[in-house]
Amino acid sequence: MSEAEATPKTGKRVLLANPRGYCAGVDRAVQTVEEALKLYGAPIYVRKQIVHNKHVVQTLEAQGAIFVEENEEVPEGATVIFSAHGVAPEVHEQARARSLKAIDATCPLVTKVHHEARRFAADDYDILLIGHEGHEEVIGTAGEAPAHIQLVDGPEDVENVTVRDPEKVVWLSQTTLSVDETLETVARLKKRLPLLQSPPSDDICYATSNRQHVVKEIAAECDVVIVVGSRNSSNSVRLVEVALDAGARAGHLVDFAHEIEDAWLTGADTVGVTSGASVPDELVQQVLAHLAERGFADVQEITTADERLTFSLPQELKRDMKAAAAAARG
Repeated sequence: MSEAEATPKTGKRVLLANPRGYCAGVDRAVQTVEEALKLYGAPIYVRKQIVHNKHVVQTLEAQGAIFVEENEEVPEGATVIFSAHGVAPEVHEQARARSLKAIDATCPLVTKVHHEARRFAADDYDILLIGHEGHEEVIGTAGEAPAHIQLVDGPEDVENVTVRDPEKVVWLSQTTLSVDETLETVARLKKRLPLLQSPPSDDICYATSNRQHVVKEIAAECDVVIVVGSRNSSNSVRLVEVALDAGARAGHLVDFAHEIEDAWLTGADTVGVTSGASVPDELVQQVLAHLAERGFADVQEITTADERLTFSLPQELKRDMKAAAAAARG
């Protein structure tokens, strides 16, 4: 029996998922922009959204960050930060051509997938990249070895796969996918390609897996699950799907507490609350306050993992911070 099932049902309650919110890669990326603004001064240019969250982007814009789509929009010689989702090698080349000072805030777990792509491509493998077409992370990873990589966008896409040599094929994945759907995609691929190899270690990141796992624990108890996150956040969208698949009666994605509709809560006794990996906890606290005002004041936190992983800031930024500190002392 899960902790959620063991909890007595007394009136209205909230089951608060833990882990939720910021993962180590997001924390590092946001901190990179904040530290760069302090060190170099505004404006700092950021290619694409640093992380997929409306509130985070608005907050950093207010501090002097300018978000652009491509390097061409950055003045020559300025500082540009690459987002947590990673970029293709050609983006680094474009930055060098424009004499941009580039700081790479790619999540180290995404960088790991890039390394895998390069290594398997060097060994002349066909690489089946499981992910969502058009997602920044997929574009960045595919850019590492475009001649070797083909996208597999979910289980239904498996029948479209063609490979040169069924003995030299490997699958990799976007880090923010549904764990269950990815396993289903791999199972279907293996039926077609029995010698399909797997990545040396799981590509779906620990934070994505952990957030999905705790939602599965609470979903069957919930009349509605509210996921705090933005619509362009892959891992947040997946959390709604996972909640519904695991037995929640309803699931909704909101950026802010005021987006919660009272109709969603009508007749509900138990509301599940979680947030995507790019969501600051203050937004979750606002949701809890909003629910408390509507009678859902009893909050029970359900914990299924203890996350302690942290990533250090990008080397190029740390080097400049160290030099600035030494100059200040000298």
